[in-house]
Amino acid sequence: MIEQTASPTGPRRGARPAARGADAAVPAAPRDGFWNALDTAQREDLRTAARPRTYSARAPLCYQGEDSDHIIIIESGWAKVTSTTQDGHDVVLAVRGPGDLICESAVLGGRRRSATVTALSPVRALVVPAARFTGFLDTHPAVWRLVSGTLVRRQDDADRRLQAHVSAKGTRRLAGLLAQLAEMSAKHSPPAPDGRIAIAPPLSQEELGSWMDASRETVARALNNLRAQGLVRTGWRKIVVEDLPGLRAYAEGED
Repeated sequence: MIEQTASPTGPRRGARPAARGADAAVPAAPRDGFWNALDTAQREDLRTAARPRTYSARAPLCYQGEDSDHIIIIESGWAKVTSTTQDGHDVVLAVRGPGDLICESAVLGGRRRSATVTALSPVRALVVPAARFTGFLDTHPAVWRLVSGTLVRRQDDADRRLQAHVSAKGTRRLAGLLAQLAEMSAKHSPPAPDGRIAIAPPLSQEELGSWMDASRETVARALNNLRAQGLVRTGWRKIVVEDLPGLRAYAEGED
């Protein structure tokens, strides 16, 4: 998802009742993605309304400022969400991965997109035209709760990012970001037997710096500190978290 603003929390006026009783069981804000929260029948209905599409690494999935005529569900691969400032600087806002719904709040709000989504790796996705997606929500009104819950969770994530920017500096802020990325990655690829977790989204030091509001040099120094403490191991566009509990504790200021 791109925008942080609120969307409708229920079906539109005149929406049809739920077609299946299983809709009532849809959770409000799953941590493992929109797609994984749907039941088999809901997935089949949504796949019928969609067209499959693939994107190569660095290809845009959607652009900031364009009209909102479709939503996208990532099936595999990773993408970054960025916003361009008035001085032309791109700021990384979030990373989205398998199962995530993106571009939907602009569609539901009837406005232009407020950010750009770009593939970090090859991405396979389902593209659903706006009218078909809202029709799907009318047929499955309980999924509105899932969509709006996802929006709320992402707003909470943005608030935590702002709080971390104020309360934590340098290495601790990077440690918190890497712990978040490691937890996200572990949902899609199990940790190694010794507990090591390879961070899946292939982010550069510059992209990490943009996300945590720091320079590339600050990120490089912070990575050196975390390596020296045995918390991470790094390579070109590759970071392996050696000790996730230790990294999380360090980010929270514990010894």
